Amino acid sequence: MLFFIAFLFSVILIIFFLNVVTNNEDNSVRFLRLTSYFTFYCLVTFQIIRQVWNAGTVNRSVIFGLMSGYISLGLIGFFTFFCIELATPGSFNGILFDLPVAIKIEKLLYFSYITIMTIGYGDISPATDMAQKASMLFGIIGQFYMVIVTAVVIEKYIRYTHKS
Repeated sequence: MLFFIAFLFSVILIIFFLNVVTNNEDNSVRFLRLTSYFTFYCLVTFQIIRQVWNAGTVNRSVIFGLMSGYISLGLIGFFTFFCIELATPGSFNGILFDLPVAIKIEKLLYFSYITIMTIGYGDISPATDMAQKASMLFGIIGQFYMVIVTAVVIEKYIRYTHKS
């Protein structure tokens, strides 16, 4: 695990130096950067959910961990959706082709959280097969998180308060 973290840190440093030296970011550097962020957030999310799951009692830290895990899932969804949009521009209806990258980032971050909450306002929708499948996956992951992980924390809270 330590080797993997060191490797990930090295990749992030290389990406940073590539951006500084070239002063121009092409899609391959963006994919590399997004992949490293995606991997980092997957590791962090897994650790957060594992710690919440294994907590003996429910306290403030567990509640904050529960919220942090949900926020991290939204970020993982965002990185996934942004990679899909970079690979296949126009993968999402409601996001114009000629928008600056910063606005696409905002819109896809919004879409990610709307998807994991399964609200689906309809202003942004997946257009390609890959975007549709990724949206379904993150909708299901969001529901599983809310149902299973939250239920485990509530069960621990109820058990802890009855023992007291």
